[in-house]
Amino acid sequence: MHPPPPPAADDPRAASTPAPPLRGGGGGAPRSAGDPRGSEPRFPGAGRPYSPAARGAPPPFAPPSSSRPPLAPPSAARRPTQLPPTHTTLICVALPGLAISTDQGQLTGRGLEGFYRGGRRVLARCQIRVAGREPLAVQARMTAADRARFVGTLRASPDGGPDPDVIVERLRHADGTERITLHSSALRPLRLPVEVSLGTDLADLGTIASGSAGPELPASVHAFGLRWSCATGGAAVTADPPPADALASAGLLRWELELPPGGSTTLELRIRPDGTGPVRAVGHAATSPLAPARAVGDDPRVEALLRTSIEDLQALLLRDSAHPSDTHLAAGAPWRCGMAPAEALAAARMTLPLGTGLAAGTLRTLARTQLTGPGPRSGMLPGPRRDAGAHLPPGCTGTEATLLFPVLLAEARRWGLPEQATEELLPTAERCLTWLRATVGDGIYLPDPQPGGPLRCETQAHAHRAALLGADLLDAYGRPGGAGLRQWAQELRTAFREDFWIEDRGGGRPAAARTPDGRIVPHFGAVTAHLLDTGLLGAGEPAPGLLDKVQTGQLARLLGSPAMDSGWGLRGLGIKEAGYNPFGHRSGAVRIQETAVAVAGLATAGYEKEASSLLHGLLAAAEAFEYRLPEMYAGEQRTEGSAPLPHPAACRPAATAAASGVLLLATLAGIRPDAPASTVMLRPVRSVPLGEIGLTGLRVAGEPFSVRVGRLGVAMVEEAAAGLQLGA
Repeated sequence: MHPPPPPAADDPRAASTPAPPLRGGGGGAPRSAGDPRGSEPRFPGAGRPYSPAARGAPPPFAPPSSSRPPLAPPSAARRPTQLPPTHTTLICVALPGLAISTDQGQLTGRGLEGFYRGGRRVLARCQIRVAGREPLAVQARMTAADRARFVGTLRASPDGGPDPDVIVERLRHADGTERITLHSSALRPLRLPVEVSLGTDLADLGTIASGSAGPELPASVHAFGLRWSCATGGAAVTADPPPADALASAGLLRWELELPPGGSTTLELRIRPDGTGPVRAVGHAATSPLAPARAVGDDPRVEALLRTSIEDLQALLLRDSAHPSDTHLAAGAPWRCGMAPAEALAAARMTLPLGTGLAAGTLRTLARTQLTGPGPRSGMLPGPRRDAGAHLPPGCTGTEATLLFPVLLAEARRWGLPEQATEELLPTAERCLTWLRATVGDGIYLPDPQPGGPLRCETQAHAHRAALLGADLLDAYGRPGGAGLRQWAQELRTAFREDFWIEDRGGGRPAAARTPDGRIVPHFGAVTAHLLDTGLLGAGEPAPGLLDKVQTGQLARLLGSPAMDSGWGLRGLGIKEAGYNPFGHRSGAVRIQETAVAVAGLATAGYEKEASSLLHGLLAAAEAFEYRLPEMYAGEQRTEGSAPLPHPAACRPAATAAASGVLLLATLAGIRPDAPASTVMLRPVRSVPLGEIGLTGLRVAGEPFSVRVGRLGVAMVEEAAAGLQLGA
C-alpha cells in the first residue's frame, strides 16, 4: 500500500505532522487501515436534520459525553514560533529567482531579505553608502512582477541648502541583477565615494523561516567582485564597472565616482550561484503558455487586474526539469515556490481563457506522479495535507487533485485542447475515475483517505463534478464507464440533498461535513461555494449541482449575507460561528480563490446581486493591494475609509489568487466554449456590475478570441477562430 503523501516540503507554514483521525463513538464501524472506504455505505440516522434530541447526543461543540464524544479538534501543528512577515515586503518573482526587500531598499540580511535562486539565499545583504551616508529612502514600488524600483536622496553639496541634490535609484530584478544609478542636480561637479557592503549565509528558505540560519560566510575576492562558498555550494557578485577596491574581510566594494552637474552614473551588480547564468524565467520566454490578453472597460480597474494577474502568473511559471516543454505554476512566493498539485490544477483551470497550454503542461507533469500498482491509493495523485480550520482535521489535497484532473482535462478539451493531447492524457483521467469509483465502492459518499476522517461537503462536490465531466469525457472517446459514473452521481445528488442539509428557522444550510458515525458538523464557511462550481459540459451548459433549486437559492443568500460577505470578499468562516478568526487560514480570512469560485458559481446560477457584491469587494481589495492579490487577507468588516488587513504569512503573488482575476473577468463575459462542436455560448452577467467591458487576446479553439459586453448586458464576439459559431 502506498503511504499517505507527506506535508508540502516547500511550504514552511505546513504542519510537520498530520492531525490524528477524528474520534467517533457509538454509531459507526471503524475503518480498516488498509481500506479508505467506510464499512457502512450510509450513516446511521442519515437524512434527518441535526437535532440533539433527535439523535440522543450532544452537538459537536457541547462538552463530551461518555457515549458519543464530540468531533475532536486537530492536534496543534508544530510550526516556527514566528515566521518572518511578508506583508510589508516587496517580492520580485521570476522563478526560480526571487528578490525580497523592504520598502527601505537596503538589503540588511534581516528576516527574508535577499536574492534567492531555487530556494537558496545567494545574497543576504546589499547596503549602499554614498559619501559615508546611507541614502534617505523616499519611495519603493513594484514596476513589474519581477522588478522593483527604490529611490533615495541625499545632500552632497555642503552649500546646497536643505534640498537633496543627489538621487540614488536602485532597480532590483528577480534574475539576480541590481542596477544602482546616481543622478546629480548639483551646480558643481561631485566626486563621491560609493561603498556597497555585501554578505550572505547561503541558507535555504526553510532554514531562514525557522530562524535557524547561520552567520554570514567569509568572502573572498573573485574577478570583479566577491565570492562566498560552503559545503553545499557557492555564490558570487560581480560588478560593472569593476570596483576600485574589493575588501574581502569587510565584504566591501568601493568606487570613486565623478558626477558632472546634471549628470548620472550607473553601477550594475550581478548575483549568481556558482556555475549558473542569468535566470531564464519561463514566463518571459516566447513559448509562454499564457496569452497576453487585455481588458478595457468603464471601470479602469479591470485593465490593471488582468494585466497584473497575467504578470504574476508568468512569474510563477516553472518547467518540469525532466520534460522542459511542460510548464506548471508554483503555488506562490515566497513560501511555496514548488508544485502543489491541487493549486496548480485549480489555477490552470481558471486560466483556460488564456489558452490550454498551461493546462496541458500541468496535466502531463502530474500524470507522471500518479500512483500505480495494487492498493487503495492506486490511481491517486499524491498531495500534502492542508489545514481545514478549527472544526476539522487537515484535508488531503491529493484527493482534490485526483478529482480535479479529469475535470481540467474535460474542460480544457471544451476550450480547444488538441485531440491528440487529450487522448494522451485520457488514461490518467480514467485511472483517477477508477480510483473514485473503487474508493466509494458500494457506498454513496467519498470518504477521507485517513481512517476515521469526515465526509466533507466540498469533497462530495469535487467528486460529483469529476463523475459528470469524466463521464462526458469517456463517452466522447468511446471509453466505458460513463453510464456508471452518471448513475452514481444521481444517487449522490439524491442522498446529499437530504443527508447534508440542515433545516433551521433561517431556511436551512448545507453541513460542512458528517462524521463516520453520522453526526453533522454544522459550521458554515466558504468551502460551501464549491457546491456552486459544477463544471462545463457540451453546448456551453453547466453540469447539474448537488443542491436542488431551493437549496441553491438559500446557499446564495447565506454567501451574500453580512456574516459571510466582509465587503472585501468571502470569509472562510461565518462571523457568528464558533472559532471565527479574521486572520484564520480557513476560519475567517478572505481567500481569493474561494471568493472567485463563489462569484462564478453565483453568477452561473442566476444570483447576480450576491455575485456582484462579492465581485465589488474583491476588486476594491485588489486596488488596495495594487492589483497583486495575496492568497488571503483578514476577513475584518469593510467600513468607510478602511482598507483590507494583510495576512502576515500570505503568499503574494499566489497562483490561485492571480488566476482568480482571469476567472472573474471571463465570468462577466460568460464565455462557455465547446471547441469540439465549433461553438461558443455567451452568458454574460446581465446586471453588468462593472459597466461595459471588453476582453481581447483570449484563446478559444487555439485562436485569438475577443468579446465585448455592453452596458445593456449584451455580449458580442469581436474576434474568433474561423468556423467558430455563436451558440444559441
